[in-house]
Amino acid sequence: MDRQPVLEGERLLLRPVRPDDWEALFAVASDPELWALHPAHDRWQEPVFRAFFEDALAKGGALAIVDKGSGTVIGSSRFQEYDPANGASVEIGWSFLARAFWGRGYNAEFKRLMLEHAFENVARVIFRVGADNVISRKAMANIGGKLTGETFVTDRAGRPVLHVIYAISREDFAGGPLAAR
Repeated sequence: MDRQPVLEGERLLLRPVRPDDWEALFAVASDPELWALHPAHDRWQEPVFRAFFEDALAKGGALAIVDKGSGTVIGSSRFQEYDPANGASVEIGWSFLARAFWGRGYNAEFKRLMLEHAFENVARVIFRVGADNVISRKAMANIGGKLTGETFVTDRAGRPVLHVIYAISREDFAGGPLAAR
């Protein structure tokens, strides 16, 4: 699976994150309100976001989300946890989007593009969402994500944070709210 494709939708272009995307992505990420309910609530701080950005470049799979109308980078997402040996699933996550684009269908558009690409290669896509992140949990329900009952605990800002796992199967996606009609 190509984890750094170029994907194009009606309003968005997704392309691999490059080192020169630092300024544009930090300009989006430096909004503290963006992270207020997120488990990594301190990601708006430059050293914390710098580590996040460097991790994205090192691991690959990171995509810049570009508004086609303005050419502006408005966020990012990643394909992670892909195991080419079994190829059964991939994770979509580490997503953030400028608040000016919230509630206007941009999240659904970039997730649809990523899901369409993923399902060319895998049968299942998973999403790890902070258990207390009500905004992301609502967004997952809106795109057809189903709670799996699985959980994951990670350290965020020096404390353990519980994540719940959502999944979308290829079959559920084909008949779900994001499928191309």
